[in-house]
Amino acid sequence: MPSVLIIDDDQELCDMVVPLLSREGYSVEKCTEAEKGFAAALSGNYDVVLLDIMMPRLDGFQLLRDLRVKSQVHVIMLTAKGEEVDRVVGLELGADDYLPKPFFSRELIARIRAVLRRARTDDLKSTRQPVLEIGDLSLDPEARTINRRGVPLDLTTAEFDVLHMLLIDAGKIVSRERLARVLGRNLGIFDRTIDMHISNLRKKLGVLPQGAERIRTVRNAGYLYANPRAPKRS
Repeated sequence: MPSVLIIDDDQELCDMVVPLLSREGYSVEKCTEAEKGFAAALSGNYDVVLLDIMMPRLDGFQLLRDLRVKSQVHVIMLTAKGEEVDRVVGLELGADDYLPKPFFSRELIARIRAVLRRARTDDLKSTRQPVLEIGDLSLDPEARTINRRGVPLDLTTAEFDVLHMLLIDAGKIVSRERLARVLGRNLGIFDRTIDMHISNLRKKLGVLPQGAERIRTVRNAGYLYANPRAPKRS
């Protein structure tokens, strides 16, 4: 039985979609809070996630971006706007499809079936995630290995996940909240866990070839992997 997770703060829509998909033979669960929905989506218990764009605190675009660091679960974006720019951004961030609100019941079912058909086809092909090459670093998300100038580095699971997100957004600020979310943590006011992982990464990575710090602290904002070039994916 295919399983579907709905992440949408619209309670009325969830109450309509859950019985609809249940009648079609799907196992369905809903989550009206983005943070809890993110954790559920990472569980590996779902075949398809229906993800709303417009949600308080954590919008669907950011949730999808963070989700793609650790999961390739199939995602259909739901948007009340239906604007082309929203559809394009969602697809570029890794969504499998999109559906503007309001939508017809049969169209939703058809979209889910189409995504699942493509998923079965993709299973017959290579679905290997690309290797990230940023400067002198090479990170393989599938093998979970990281090399610096061809030399393997020994990172903990948490350090690897933090570095993976920083490299994906190389040259951009990544908030401590995002880093904590990828580690499955709720960041407390006095929680220094992320700072500890950053400190360990700095020691293990060393400085850039030109002597500059690799991971910069941006006060009151987060951290930035100090490479202005966009990530090169091989």
